[in-house]
Amino acid sequence: MDFLSFLLVLLSIAWICPFLISNSKQRKSGKLPPGPYPFPIIGNILELGQKPHQSLAKLSKTYGPLMYLKIGYLETVVVSSPEIAKDILQKYDQVFSSRSVPSALISVGHHKLSMVWLPMENQWRKLRRICKEQMFTLQKLDASWDLRQEKLQKLFEYVSQCCVNSQAVNIGEAAFITSLNLISATLFSVDFAEFNSDSSQEFKDVVWGVMECVGSPNFADYFPLLKYFDPQGISCRTKFYFEKIFAIFDGIIDERLQSRGTSMKNDLLEALLDLNQKQEPEISRDDIKHLMLDLFVAGSDTTSAIVEWAMAELLQNPKKILKVRKELRDAVGINGLIQELDISRLPYLQAVVKETFRLHPAFPFLVPHKANADVEINGYVVPKNAQILVNVWASGRDSDTWSSPYSFMPERFLDHKTDLRGQDFELIPFGAGRRICLGLPLAHRMVHLMLATLICNFEWKLEEGSKREEVDMSDKFGLTLQKAIPLKAFPVKL
Repeated sequence: MDFLSFLLVLLSIAWICPFLISNSKQRKSGKLPPGPYPFPIIGNILELGQKPHQSLAKLSKTYGPLMYLKIGYLETVVVSSPEIAKDILQKYDQVFSSRSVPSALISVGHHKLSMVWLPMENQWRKLRRICKEQMFTLQKLDASWDLRQEKLQKLFEYVSQCCVNSQAVNIGEAAFITSLNLISATLFSVDFAEFNSDSSQEFKDVVWGVMECVGSPNFADYFPLLKYFDPQGISCRTKFYFEKIFAIFDGIIDERLQSRGTSMKNDLLEALLDLNQKQEPEISRDDIKHLMLDLFVAGSDTTSAIVEWAMAELLQNPKKILKVRKELRDAVGINGLIQELDISRLPYLQAVVKETFRLHPAFPFLVPHKANADVEINGYVVPKNAQILVNVWASGRDSDTWSSPYSFMPERFLDHKTDLRGQDFELIPFGAGRRICLGLPLAHRMVHLMLATLICNFEWKLEEGSKREEVDMSDKFGLTLQKAIPLKAFPVKL
């Protein structure tokens, strides 16, 4: 039975059995946040559409920034304003610290081992501490600068070769390969992909497959009985992608264990194996694999997506790309590679990155939170066990917060010192509170560095006959937000 047929069956039952409205008692209390009235059985599932971030943003204009929906049997509260996001992620952070875990991840047991989905208990704290100490402290990041410089140099050389060959660059793919190799070199001391290779596209397909499976609406999440039937095949596809990635990780781990007596690497895997090989291991092999998966998915796909969106916006705004290039050349000169210390001296580049995160957040919804208890917010009760969706895509287009919210205007951030690090709730692409993304410092550096590399020494032209204002800006929905049509452009050496 396909998706549409299944919906029609549910609707038929709903109209025949109107007494099956499950939340009428709660509605009568008037305590729940406002929202569209649910159909029997299926609730508000039809409201989601193909692009839930857009559908729910539109609904919030009618029902407000704190909105209640019944999606099948899953109670969901959607947050669409910075003020209420601050209540959820800061004021009541402890109450909303749990995760609403997709059934696709439950089917492969990832929620039991993943730092992203674990409850904030001892195992979560241990994994977060290990990651921070071994990878994300300022000292560790500064010490690994030469590694990032090497990957940026390879990106520069690839784009230069495309200039010589008059070859178009797939911006998202080039950024993905750069991010992927940075992560793989940091974790395993190897590059996973080469430019113009099938291996990079294969790994990107696997990473995006995981993101799509976890982020796409899944009937098994909304109707508990369907978890056993997997009507859309999402759990099956998730298992396939996980097995493919874990097979790669197992091969690398086995090879490293065999060579440890003769050679030692200075990477995260070596540090994790040290912890694993203790008489009383601090971390298991499964812990290592699931942690590596989290780091790969979060580090490669999200960073490359933002770089591609930023370039797409700049190609439509030639005056703005000229302004960025001038700022970069004043800072690093012609044919220079930007240093990380230069980022703080590049206010317009920083503004471009912030404006891109505002319009095209890597995660249109933050990773779903879950209420551990009933909480009253703005006079309404957010019920215990409800899934909390913070729609940062909607917040970025809120006319009450932003002037000309649909226009790409980096200048808006030159006068306002809005920060990306979870303190200014009108711009929280990495989340906020205890669950803020641990990899934020690395992602922040890489986005600025890759953009600078692409812009400083190259002019970019679209295919002949294409107009800048006609660059396709549609997106496709998953856990992350991708461009529906990849951005391709021809570089010209300056």
